Amino acid sequence: MQKITNDLLALAQNGDEAAVAALIARMMPAIRKGAAAATAPGLDFEDAVQEGLIGLFEAMHRYDTAAGMAFASFAAACITHAQQDARRAALRKKHAPLNFSVPLPDAKELPQPGPDPEEQAIASEQYAATIERMQTELSPLERSVLLATLNGQTAAQIAQEKQLAPKAVANALARARRKLRGA
Repeated sequence: MQKITNDLLALAQNGDEAAVAALIARMMPAIRKGAAAATAPGLDFEDAVQEGLIGLFEAMHRYDTAAGMAFASFAAACITHAQQDARRAALRKKHAPLNFSVPLPDAKELPQPGPDPEEQAIASEQYAATIERMQTELSPLERSVLLATLNGQTAAQIAQEKQLAPKAVANALARARRKLRGA
């Protein structure tokens, strides 16, 4: 078993991606166990797992076979130390405001401000002026066709209701629009 790990480690140290993946798979239970113990405000489980993986990569690069220690033991120590360092950093008092803060809502979730009173007054005046122009500048046919169109009726529906040719309805609507845009 130790021989396989040393061979695997040698391949991983030489850049063999399959060997690195195999070492990660072998050490993942230890990484996850350490991550569960290292979670804290400001350091969630996934972040602690990432810190453990960083510790494993450090162990792969720094391990020396001449030291006489098994790689699994050395890697477990490096993983634990990396996770505990991250936990201590997350628990420092300088991070307390971030650890216990409430996230701000997205801009989509914020209520959108309505028009201010000045904009409302201007819009109201423009609306009143448009109604006045409709009463004075449009013929009764043009006015009724325009109002029916604004209520969602199609030209064909208006023509059938008023017993007019569809072309007469379209012409009346075009005249009404032209008159209202022109002034």
